[in-house]
Amino acid sequence: MNKIFLGGTCNNSTWRSQIEKLVQTPMFNPVVDDWNEKCQEIEMDEKENKCNIHLYVITSEMTGVFSIAEVMDSVHNKNKLTFLHVMPDGFNKVKLKSLEAVVNLVNLRGGKAYFNKDLNKTVEILNNLNIYRNAIYSLLEV
Repeated sequence: MNKIFLGGTCNNSTWRSQIEKLVQTPMFNPVVDDWNEKCQEIEMDEKENKCNIHLYVITSEMTGVFSIAEVMDSVHNKNKLTFLHVMPDGFNKVKLKSLEAVVNLVNLRGGKAYFNKDLNKTVEILNNLNIYRNAIYSLLEV
C-alpha cells in the first residue's frame, strides 16, 4: 500500500492542506504545532519505514535549506519514489537558477522533479500512480 511523506516548505505554507484534500492516498504530514524530539522520532519512522512515496514541495516561503537536503537523501534511496515540485512564484532569478540545478539533479538520479505554479500536476500524478506504474511494468515485460 502506498503512503506519501509530505516534505518541503513549512512556514505557514498551505500546500499540504491543499494536497491532503485532493489526493486519495494515505499521507503523513510531519508539521505539528510543538516540534519536539518525539515528533522527530515519529517523522523519521514514517519517512524511513512507512512512506514509500516522498513528496517535497518548495515554495518561496522556504527560509531554511534542510528540505533540499531531504529531497536529495530521498532520491538516492531506490526504495522510495521521490517527487520534487518547485512553485516558482516569489523566488528571485538567482534562487530559481539554483533550484533548477536541484530539479535537474533529482531527475538525473531517478526522481521526478519539476517547476509548476500550482499543485494540479502533482495531484494528478499522485492520484494516478497505479496507472503510471502499470504502464511502466507493461513496458518492461515487452
